[in-house]
Formats: sequence, C-alpha cells, structure tokens
Amino acid sequence: MDPSKKRLSVLPLAFLVIIVLCISWAGYYLYSQPPSHTFETGRAEGGPLDGEENLPPREGAALQGPEQAAKQAPAEPEGPLVVIETVQKGETAGGILQPYLTAAQIQAMADACDACFSLRKLRAGKPYEITIDKGEFVSFTYEIDADKKLIVHYADGAFTATVEDIVYDVTVARVQGAITSHLFQAVDDAGEQPVLAISLADIFAWEINFIRDIHPGDSFTLLVEKRFREGEFKGYGRILAAEFINQGSRFDAYGYRDADGIPHYYNGKGESVKRAFLKAPLSFTRISSTFSNSRLHPILNVWRAHPGVDYAAPTGTPVKSVGNGVVTFKGWGKGAGNYIAVRHGNNYETMYLHLSGFAKGLDKGKKVTQGEVIGFVGSTGYSTGPHLDFRMKKDGTYINPLTIASPRTEPVSKKDMPEFKELVGKMQGTLQRAAAADAVQRAEPEKPQPEKPAEG
Repeated sequence: MDPSKKRLSVLPLAFLVIIVLCISWAGYYLYSQPPSHTFETGRAEGGPLDGEENLPPREGAALQGPEQAAKQAPAEPEGPLVVIETVQKGETAGGILQPYLTAAQIQAMADACDACFSLRKLRAGKPYEITIDKGEFVSFTYEIDADKKLIVHYADGAFTATVEDIVYDVTVARVQGAITSHLFQAVDDAGEQPVLAISLADIFAWEINFIRDIHPGDSFTLLVEKRFREGEFKGYGRILAAEFINQGSRFDAYGYRDADGIPHYYNGKGESVKRAFLKAPLSFTRISSTFSNSRLHPILNVWRAHPGVDYAAPTGTPVKSVGNGVVTFKGWGKGAGNYIAVRHGNNYETMYLHLSGFAKGLDKGKKVTQGEVIGFVGSTGYSTGPHLDFRMKKDGTYINPLTIASPRTEPVSKKDMPEFKELVGKMQGTLQRAAAADAVQRAEPEKPQPEKPAEG
C-alpha cells in the first residue's frame, strides 16, 4: 500500500480519540465542581423535593424535631432591655427619645416633666438610661447632678415624672496632709482629688486667707464621706469634721444642723466659723499689691494712696461678694474700668475693680449673698495686667480688708449645745488620734539598716 494513503486512513481515528478524551475531561470537570448558582427547584427554600421526605436521612445527619429546632433558634432577650448612654453635644430630649416614642408622646412626656425638671435642661456629658420591655417604652432616667436624678415612668398611656435622690454606698474616710507648697499639692499627695482642697478651703475661708497665710509645715486632718455606686468611687459627700494647723494656730470645724435643719460649721466652742465677710473675694491667687497710703502708681507714675488689695489672677477668674448685701453700682469708671459696689450691713461697703465682665443677671439693686459670683477678673481701666483691685469702706472711710475683725454669725443655740458637745467629743477623739499617729510617724527616726558582712 502507498505510505501516503496509509497515513490518511489513520488521521480520522486519531481525531476521534482526541474528541472522546476532551468530552471525558469536560464531564469530569463539570461534575467535580460545586454548583455556582441556585436554580429554581419547585420547592420552598429548605423544603424537600417531591418524594424526598420518604428518603432515609443522609449519613451523619441527625433527626430534628420541633424541640431541637427551637433550641437552635436565636434566643429572645429575657426581661427588659436597658439602654445606658450619655447626652452628646447638641443632642436634645426629642432626638434621644425619637426611636422609642412618637412626637405626640415626647411632647406629653415633656409636659409631665415641666413641674419637676424641664427636659430642655439636659446637658452634654450627663448619663441617662432608657428601659424597654417587649418593644414598649417603660422609663427614662437622667442624672441631674451628683445628688439628684429625674425618673419618668410610662404606664396606661400616661407619663409620671419625679426627682429623687441618688442612692450611694457611703463610707467615712480620714484624710491627713501636710503643706509643702500649696493646699492642692498637699491634697494630691494624700491621694485625694482637687475638689476636696476647695471644700476644705471653703470651710475655713473666714478664718484663714489661703492666698497669703499658708506656709510649709501647716497641716490638716479631716473626716469626709466618700460615695460609691456599684463599687466605683463617685465623689465626696460632706466633710464631717476638719482641723487645720496654720502657722502653729489650730482651727477646727464640725458639721452640725441647726434648729431649722440647715447645716453649718462650728468650732469646738459652738461658735460659727462663718463670719460677716470672707477673707478674700476669690480663691487660690496671689496678692500683688497691698493696702497703702502711698504707692507709686504703675501707670500714672506718681505717688498716691492705694486704698485696696490687688489680687493677681487670670482673666475670667470668678470674683465673689465677700458678704451679703445689695449692689449699689455696676458699670464703668475711668480708672476703675468695669467695677461693682456692694452695700453691706453695719455701714460696710465693698468694691471690685478692673473686671472683664459681670455675672449674668447682676444689676443695680440686686441682692447678693456671701460667696455669690458677681463678676470676673480682667484688666479694664488703669491696669497693667489682669487682677482684681478689692476695696472696703466702713462708715464711708477706706479700711484695710486684710486686718478687719469680721464678726461671727449665730452660734449653736443653748438648747442644742449638749447634743453638739457630744458630737464634738466623738469627732475630736478621731481627729486627735489621727493627728497623734501622724506626729509620731513624722518624729520617729529612721531605723538604721544592719550592715552586710564583707564578702570574701
């Protein structure tokens, strides 16, 4: 046979073999891959095909009855759902409540709250809770401050709102400290927070000038309530008793409610620690110029009287009225800048000069109370920098505010004196034991360490 004809007869057979191999490979590839699409089967998703319910279970598959299926379903939350959040900047009560109440319900809730606490007073940073039960709004709780909270309940289509005390777990702690530089540092060294220094200074504000009279070596001991919620420290309560040693002089104060139930502080003799005037109109600053009959004026460059005390302080520092009184002037004076004058009892008058501004709502004729903020430190008028020029008159004549003997307010009544003395006895014992232990600790010399024997 012709070789060329033989080659031609073999070619069809080779092509046939190749086609068979390609079909086999394609079939293997398609059936070995998982399905990439879901096709309509004529059954509900998850349901059996026709006759499938009669097939035996696949190997390894467990039979599932209603009880087993229920166990595998997501569990519904048991009991009420409590949402705990804090008010964000710019948030309103309507925005907070909108996911849970209709607009009409929110308005009804606001109306119910107006009698005790307006929902318009919500402040950023304050915590609140919303309770939901079975999808229905149950209550709203908002912490007004450290002592009070607003609680709103919803039932039978109506809202009820009340303001209640926040309940704390309270313990009484004894705190001691010694002054090395200033009161804030001493309180911090004792492991306490700065607000405690302010509270302590407020108690003795009539006895001690914390701006000029504090010296290294001074010390304090106090009994203070500490408040906790769920084991977390939430701040201080009342200072029950305090002792301050200032340049060798001892000052003490004991909290006691008078016959009207109003708390005051008295010394161990039952005398009120509160006097007609505070020692200073602002806290924790320094005196930059004292009362003088002849001083070189820093701007006019002439010698003249300076009938007041200058307190250097940052612009905006709150200025307090040193006593109860009535505002007789609020406005501008050429050299004084913005200033306020207050008339007090017994022909006393005080003036507050070079202010940057006045307290909101303050005006001539307004009554002010001791310690009330009336203005803010500035540098208006004839001034070289931010400070308060504080002046005082008695019977129309300037007097030195640092040297006046301010009268005390009412003491403990004779009727309450026995009860007060009993309270003081208990408190004094605790304070003195603490002071004695502290003195022993400071006086005890450090024990020498035994020398190690030489090696080798």
